[in-house]
Amino acid sequence: MKKTISGIRGIFGEDLNLKDVLEFCNNFSSLIKSKKCVIGKDTRPSGSMVKNSATAALMKNGIDVFNLGTVPTPVVFREARNYGAGLVISSSHNPLEWNGMKFIIEGRGINEDELPQIIQHQDIVKTKIGIETEITTSYIEDAKKIIGKLENRPKIAVDIGGGAAKDFAPLLLREIGCDVQVINENISGCSRGPDPTSDNLSELITTTNKKDIGFAFDLDGDRLVVVKDGKKQTPDVTLGLGVAKSLELGYKKFVLSIDTSVSVEKFIKEKGGTVQRSKVGEANVIDLMLENNAQAGGEGSSGGFILPEFNYCREGILTSGLIASMLDGSKFNEILNFMESYNQIRDKTDIDSEFHDKVIEEVKSNFSKDYSEIITLDGIKGIIDEDSWVLIRKSNTEDIIRVSAESNNKEKCKEIVKDTIKMVNQSYEKIR
Repeated sequence: MKKTISGIRGIFGEDLNLKDVLEFCNNFSSLIKSKKCVIGKDTRPSGSMVKNSATAALMKNGIDVFNLGTVPTPVVFREARNYGAGLVISSSHNPLEWNGMKFIIEGRGINEDELPQIIQHQDIVKTKIGIETEITTSYIEDAKKIIGKLENRPKIAVDIGGGAAKDFAPLLLREIGCDVQVINENISGCSRGPDPTSDNLSELITTTNKKDIGFAFDLDGDRLVVVKDGKKQTPDVTLGLGVAKSLELGYKKFVLSIDTSVSVEKFIKEKGGTVQRSKVGEANVIDLMLENNAQAGGEGSSGGFILPEFNYCREGILTSGLIASMLDGSKFNEILNFMESYNQIRDKTDIDSEFHDKVIEEVKSNFSKDYSEIITLDGIKGIIDEDSWVLIRKSNTEDIIRVSAESNNKEKCKEIVKDTIKMVNQSYEKIR
């Protein structure tokens, strides 16, 4: 089971059971000051069982539950602003046998101070039983106000991946004026896995041959991957395009995770904007956004563009509409070409968790000799030159160390990753 600020996740029936759901939701109740909580789920087979158990736990502790049914994560986040708290039953991009919960307080995901209160047992003072009410959402209408109406009627292919974006992404795109073809509407017979960032998206690539663009979503609709001109783009490109649109709207103050492409930062600065870097993780990006009143930003590794005025979460559905609104001009290809000129590789190597800190400390000393600038905000990031960097981070949930790198030279990027993984493994052998 994984217990992080991104939520609780596990294989349902093995390391995540209904007893766990009851316990974590009981604990979550203590954080809900409004005594109201919005709840929604994605399309996983175990979703209804988990949602019903979560609802029962919340109601037992006097929380009124407002049920959205099967909806994307961004919809729950949006509605949680109105009710004070929210709960998403989802394991995001994990395989179908997984499930989990994302906890929302005041429209944002929980932070590192709040996580212990959810995973450690809380004794709740008994109160009256809460009630459950089914509600609808104004999400589509709210998103349309930000995007506006399109005049050029772009042709778009949408790959739902059998997820919760089914009744939202195609509708939003049609409402703003797009000609939409939908594939992989349902989990049954879906041609790909739940994570579009790791799948090759072959059916979407074929479908977009005669389209202007293709969009692929994960199961809960917060991740978005772009397919353009027969090519699957990196998640950083999704973020970069969202950033480009927000610059067009006049926003200047951005937060990016430390592992986001340097191309996005360069693009922002060339347009007169400012950038601050946060630790990796959606919640960490949002915490820094709130702290500094940032207007937009996100996390490149997950294709996660975030627009705080609309939602404190990765916004795959809104972003698809924002990107569609950029398709009628030459600027779109200019932006895409600029961001495509950078190459990112994200890899990992197996290292026992008990040695993570020692290995990273050992590598840090090597980085200090090899690179002119070392950043220790989250793991160790070595700045190689203005177009190249490498980052190593320990996993909080697995016996691995993650290695990320970028360069405007593809072969150089491969060599950076290869040499860094070798350095990590040698350090491991040395200290064990």
